Amino acid sequence: MKFEIPEYGTYNIKNLVFDYNGTLAEDGIVKPEILRKLEELSAEFDIYVVTADTYGTVEKMFDGSSVEVGIISRENGSKDKESLVQALGAGETIAVGNGFNDRLMMKAAALGFCIAGPEGASAKAIMNSDVVLKSIECFFDLMDEPKRLIATLRG
Repeated sequence: MKFEIPEYGTYNIKNLVFDYNGTLAEDGIVKPEILRKLEELSAEFDIYVVTADTYGTVEKMFDGSSVEVGIISRENGSKDKESLVQALGAGETIAVGNGFNDRLMMKAAALGFCIAGPEGASAKAIMNSDVVLKSIECFFDLMDEPKRLIATLRG
């Protein structure tokens, strides 16, 4: 998907990288409507979920889906997430997260989105993102209506 944002940049996005808990999942559980939306997006993007998997549920939640799951280390999770974004091609990647360990991937990605949902959001994650949203559903709405993103970021 191509995003042309006046005075901000032009981006050809191929990858979506998501944090799990606090971003897609609450207490280790992803709502069915979020799973459906990720499957819809996988027709246009490669979808990755990266997590330390605090609740031990991520692999079961995405079993049989087109979403690629990556388990990061608890000690170097920030660097693991950043490395994934760089390996995929940072200029072609959107990163979505909420935690301190998401800050580097959001900064490295072409566009970073911070979800300030029920779990809250790290101030460092907010500072390293391009857009702060109140829910993952708001992110999905932006993907459906990209002109909203242009309205938010244009110069």
